[in-house]
Amino acid sequence: MGKKNREKRYKGTLKLYVGWPLILSVFLAACAAGMFFINKQAGLAAVAVVIVYTVIALAIRFYNRKTIMNDLVNFAISFGQVQKELLKGLSLPYALLDENGRFVWCNKEFSQLVGKDAIFGKSITTYVPELTRDRLPENGEKTEAMFSIGDRDFRADIRHTPLDEMAHASLIINDEGFSGAIISVFLYDETEVNRLQKINNEQTLVSGYIFMDNYDEVMENVEEVRRSLLVALIDRKIKKYFTDYDAIVKNTERDKYFITMKKVFFDKAVENRFDILEEVKTVKVGNEMSVTLSMGFGLGTGSLNEDADYARNAIDLALGRGGDQAVVKTIDRTTYYGGKSLQIEKNTRVKARVKAQALKEIIEQKERVFCMGHQITDIDTFGAAVGIYRVTKQLDKKCHIVINTVTQSIKPFVDALSREPDFDPDMFVTSPEALQLAESESSVMVVVDTNKPSITECPELLKRIRTVVVLDHHRIGTETIENATLSYIEPFASSACEMVAEILQYISDNIRVKSVEADSLYAGIMIDTNNFMAKAGVRTFEAAAFLRRSGADITRVRKLFRNDIDSFKARAEVVRLAEIFMDKYAVSVFDGTGLDSPTIIGSQAANELLNINSVKASFVLTDYQNRIYISARSIDEINVQLIMERLGGGGHMNIAGAQLTDMSVETAKRRLKDVIVEMEKEGAIV
Repeated sequence: MGKKNREKRYKGTLKLYVGWPLILSVFLAACAAGMFFINKQAGLAAVAVVIVYTVIALAIRFYNRKTIMNDLVNFAISFGQVQKELLKGLSLPYALLDENGRFVWCNKEFSQLVGKDAIFGKSITTYVPELTRDRLPENGEKTEAMFSIGDRDFRADIRHTPLDEMAHASLIINDEGFSGAIISVFLYDETEVNRLQKINNEQTLVSGYIFMDNYDEVMENVEEVRRSLLVALIDRKIKKYFTDYDAIVKNTERDKYFITMKKVFFDKAVENRFDILEEVKTVKVGNEMSVTLSMGFGLGTGSLNEDADYARNAIDLALGRGGDQAVVKTIDRTTYYGGKSLQIEKNTRVKARVKAQALKEIIEQKERVFCMGHQITDIDTFGAAVGIYRVTKQLDKKCHIVINTVTQSIKPFVDALSREPDFDPDMFVTSPEALQLAESESSVMVVVDTNKPSITECPELLKRIRTVVVLDHHRIGTETIENATLSYIEPFASSACEMVAEILQYISDNIRVKSVEADSLYAGIMIDTNNFMAKAGVRTFEAAAFLRRSGADITRVRKLFRNDIDSFKARAEVVRLAEIFMDKYAVSVFDGTGLDSPTIIGSQAANELLNINSVKASFVLTDYQNRIYISARSIDEINVQLIMERLGGGGHMNIAGAQLTDMSVETAKRRLKDVIVEMEKEGAIV
C-alpha cells in the first residue's frame, strides 16, 4: 500500500499542545541540573522528580494516543455528518463527482431534479448529456455550463478540487501520501431569469427605413391617371404587411417610410426573409417595370437613437448594393436578405456629371494624385487607373498608378504605355515607392474597382493620405473604405472602366484621350462584360462608343488578349475536370503552376463552363500565392454574388469572387459546397 497506509501524525497546534508535557520535562531537567550547584541532595531529588514526571508524561502520551485520535476522528465524523445533513437539506442542487465524472454524493434536490435516488457511481452525462467528460474542469480550475433539464434552465458552477492540497492544508493530521481530486457541481435555476430576458428581448423596439428604389423610373412608365393608384396599392401593401407584424409605419416622403416594431415580430419577418421584397413586385397597374424596395434595420445597441443611426447606415448599405434587399445591422454583424434581382440601370447621367465635377475640384486642390485598385491588378482596374491618369494630366497634375505585380493580362498594355514618349517614367510605382512620395495634405488617393481597403494594392496609403476618392461598380459589403471625401459607387455599372469613361466626358470639353488609353478602357469593359454579353446596358455601349471615337481599336485589343498555347490548354483542362454539383453548379479546381496569371485563366474557365447545358452557375478555385481565389459566374438564374458574400467576397449577380486564406484548396471546395447547400435550404440563392 506504500505511502497511503502511512501512520497519521499530529500536526500544527494539536501537535504543540500534546507535546507540551515533554517540553516541560526538558525545562524541569534544566532546573534540576541547576540545583546541583546549590545543594547536591536537592539536585538528586529534583532529578528523580523529573525522571518520574517524564516517564508518567510519556506513558500518558502513548497510552492515550489512540484515544485522542479516535476522539478527533469521531469529532470529524460528527462534524461531517452535520455538514452532510445541512448540504442534504440545501435547496440548491449540489453533487460531488470523481475525476471521471461519476457521482460520489448528491443532495436531495439534485436527486429529485434528475428523478433518481440511487445515482452513485453513474456518470453525470447519463442525466445531463451536455456535461461530457471533456467539459469537466481539471487542475483546480472552474467552469460554467448552461443546459436544460425538462422545462427548466440551469447554470452549472463546476469546480475541480485536488484532495492532496486539502490534506496538506490540514491543521490536525499530516497525510502527504493522499492524492486524487473531487469535482463539485452547483446548479442554479435560471429559468425565470431566461424567461424575463426573453420577454425583455422580444419587447425591444427595432427601428428601420423603407425606400422605393425606382420610384421615378416606374412612374415615368405609367399613365398619369394610374400613378396615384399605383402609389396607393404599393403603400397599402407595405403597411398591411408590417401591420400584421404589429409595426408602426409612417411616410416620411412620397417614396420613403420609417418603421418601428417589436423584436419578437421582427424575428418573424427575418424568418420569412422579408418576403415583402417579392410581394411588392406583383403590384401592376400598367407598369412594365416592377417596384423594388430597400430596407435597413438597426438593433442591439441598447439605445433607440443609436438603433436609428444603425438603420440609416443599413439603408445606405442596401442602396449602395443596388437595392431590392433588406440589410440588418447590429453591433457585431451585418446581414443581407434579398438582392436577387438585377440592378436597374439609370439612363440619366446627371450623377456621373456631378461626381466628375466634384472629382475635378478635389484634384485641382492637390499637387499629386495616386491611383490604385485591388491586388493582382486586372484589366478593368488597370484601364480605370489609366483613365484617372488622363483626367489628372488634363488638369496639369502629377499622377502615379500603384501596381506591385504586372500580371500577364495587363503586361501588353503596360508595355504599350511604356513605349509612348508622352507618359511619365514614374507613371507606375510600387507600394514602397508610393509611400515615399505620398504626403498627407498635398496628395489625393483615388481607389478604383474596389471598395474594400484590405484588398487594395497598398492599404497603408489609405491611412497616410487623408483625401480619398472611391470609384467602384461592386456592391458595398460589410468592409468598406470609410470617411471617403468622394464616393461614387454604381452597382448597375458594368465595369469601373465604364464609370471612368463617363467621367472623362465631363472633366473637360476638349479632353483628348490617347488611343492606347482608350484601348485600356475599352479592354476593361470587354472583359467585365464578357464581350458585351453580361451586364451590358445602354450606358455601357455609350461609353464604348465614346472610346471608339477616341481611338480604341477592337482588332488591336483582341490581339492583346490572345493567350499562349499553355494558357489555352490550362483553361481547357479546368473545363475537363469540372464537377457538376447538385445538377446545376459546375465546380472545378485549377492548379495554375507555371503560369503567370492563373487567376485570369480561372475566371476565363468559369465563363466557359456556363456554355454547358443545365449549368446555372460556375465556380473555379485557383490556388495562387498561398490564397484560394474563387471565380464565380452565372447567366441569370443564380445570384453568385450572394454566395461569394458568405465566403467573405462579393461582386455582382452574374460575376463575383472571393479570396480564402489559411486552408487547402480541397477545404475551400468543401466550404463552397457547404455554403451552396445551406443557402439552397434557406432559399437565399434564387
